[in-house]
Amino acid sequence: MASTSVSRIVPASVERVWDLIGGFHALPGWLPYITESAALQGGRVRRLSNPDGEVIVERLVNANEQERHYSYAILEAPFPVTGYLSTLHVYDIPGRPDSAEVVWSGRFVPQGVSDAEAVELFTGIYRDGLDALHKALSG
Repeated sequence: MASTSVSRIVPASVERVWDLIGGFHALPGWLPYITESAALQGGRVRRLSNPDGEVIVERLVNANEQERHYSYAILEAPFPVTGYLSTLHVYDIPGRPDSAEVVWSGRFVPQGVSDAEAVELFTGIYRDGLDALHKALSG
């Protein structure tokens, strides 16, 4: 099993950040790679579309509004991995009420690619996503 994690300090309070990213279907509001999120199975599953028309289906595994995090598993995607589980978490930064730390992490089993290639893929996705989040919160 391989894993990766990316963190980013963003220029907004934890409340503002969580309001933007905390909803399981909120990705199109801040992540350019995802253009649409359709709720399935009472909202516990999301069917995502990217600009190339590819589909990613994910199931919400765990969510905690008070601690500002949720975890999800990929059920279907064009990625060369199985057993994917990821968490998006927003943290307070003591003494900095106008900033928050966002950590996006995941673990997975590479299929047909090396661990390093799979880690590079998801590190890039998480890094680009958190860069887009920073940009969305800076504007």
